[in-house]
Amino acid sequence: MSGEKENKPGNDIGGVSRRKFLQGVGAVGVGALVAETSLRGAAGDDVINPSGNSKIISGATEITLNVNSKDCKVTIEPRTTLLGALRDHLTPAVTGPKLVCDMGTCGACTVLLDDKAVYGCLVLAIDAVGKKITTVEGIGSSGALSSVQEQMVEHDGLMCGFCTPGFITSITALLQENPHPTDDDVRQACKGNFCRCGAYDGIIKAALAAAQK
Repeated sequence: MSGEKENKPGNDIGGVSRRKFLQGVGAVGVGALVAETSLRGAAGDDVINPSGNSKIISGATEITLNVNSKDCKVTIEPRTTLLGALRDHLTPAVTGPKLVCDMGTCGACTVLLDDKAVYGCLVLAIDAVGKKITTVEGIGSSGALSSVQEQMVEHDGLMCGFCTPGFITSITALLQENPHPTDDDVRQACKGNFCRCGAYDGIIKAALAAAQK
């Protein structure tokens, strides 16, 4: 076809033949495999993981999670997310954080981990051990709403309510760090939360009103 360069055997790529280029790529791949094998061999069967634990964890494991100021023992597989542990393994279940996208893109599963807003679906439960976990249930209840929750009601910051827990936890984290946010600060704090009902105007007004309280 006109405009397309033909890729015939022997064509050079930056002065290097296609054959030598592909051989080089293969060598890099083998080198990476050898390096990984060497690192594993040097450490025996131990593999360093982000939690700082040098042992591979497998099978059902009992851990203790501090959820809303209460220590809760739970038995999970190491791959279980914090969201999964809260909703599916605790008794009674903590269902404020919602499972929606399961990809860290909608914010419905937002919880506070040591007062920082995080996606519950992207944090492993074992990585939350020893940390303070706060869900919307720990921020306020039907009998004692927090100022953020009160203003969400006052300013119609919710419609179906499915995304509301995520917004409340995100705004609560913002106000703990910045008691006097601007409109832009609120938008920035909530940019990881998605409202399918489009109640953004009420949500922002609620956050600013809560700050004034």
